[in-house]
Amino acid sequence: MIEMLTERQLLILEAIVQEYTTIGRPVGSKSLGEHLPMQVSSATIRNEMATLERLGFIGKEHSSSGRVPTLQGYRYYIDNLVKPDIVNQKQLESIRATFGNNFYKIDEIVAESARMLSDMTNYTAIAFKPEAKNIRFQGFRILPIGNQQLMMMLVTSDGNIESQLFNIPQGLSGDEIEAVIRVINDRIVGLPIDQVTDRLHETIPLLLHYVQRPIGFLDIFGNILERAAREQFFVSGKLNLLNFVGEADVGQIKELYSLIEHSEDINNLIDTTAGKIQVKIGAELINSSLSNYSLISTTYDVAQHGQGLIALLGPTNMPYSKMIGLVQTFQEELARKLLDYYSFYDD
Repeated sequence: MIEMLTERQLLILEAIVQEYTTIGRPVGSKSLGEHLPMQVSSATIRNEMATLERLGFIGKEHSSSGRVPTLQGYRYYIDNLVKPDIVNQKQLESIRATFGNNFYKIDEIVAESARMLSDMTNYTAIAFKPEAKNIRFQGFRILPIGNQQLMMMLVTSDGNIESQLFNIPQGLSGDEIEAVIRVINDRIVGLPIDQVTDRLHETIPLLLHYVQRPIGFLDIFGNILERAAREQFFVSGKLNLLNFVGEADVGQIKELYSLIEHSEDINNLIDTTAGKIQVKIGAELINSSLSNYSLISTTYDVAQHGQGLIALLGPTNMPYSKMIGLVQTFQEELARKLLDYYSFYDD
């Protein structure tokens, strides 16, 4: 059980965390006195720092007389003291201006949000699309490319378009291709994505009237459908991870890169409590390669279209007030942009 801290101890712990995460150097009593909202002697500050160290909230780095927050100190600060900064007007206008550009796919919007957040922080940003449970099949088109090739395109109700090139089988005429398109659209337009594959297989006997070997044709369609339906996430600023690796540990670098390449691994790290900002620090991230990192994450709500997620992975000594404020802003602005996008397609 953590001992209750006095008001002065709380102010000192808050000041140590804020100064250390801003300047990146251990904080001494003299410097600390300049950042407190009250007049306190250096001797009193040193005594209070000794108490905070005894309680496990701060510690010494090497032989320095200054103090740095411990993981317990960061945890207490985040749970009880942190106040998210309000994003300044210039940054807010920049975010809104970028989201104001023309986008043709949900993927582009979500990927751009990760890129912006990474650029603004120099950390690694991760963004997940809203879940695909309410997405329906909206249409199927084939375009001739030339040289016996066609492009097959699948359109979903969220405006997403997936496509793939394929070679025209020998002896397949344009009329037969058009017939296949009509059959597929008549049978599956409007169905939820997760029901399309079963309906397609039920349609095979009907397709045999038009195409001698429809299985290969449907395999290609299935590949496109899988891309449209699967959970997709976007990572920006992967190289920024290397800035916080203590030493040139090749094994850790490989593990970090492998981690952010797989949605299942990332999902294991992130708490998806709806709407709330979650902060995990060091050992709380489970994966040992992240012992020097913190992860700030939150879901964003897109009404009936579901929830997505945005997260920021950076060093444990990141400026939490600033970073939490930024993540909250992206939570709001990304949701607003996606709602605008969906409303356009719903109309």
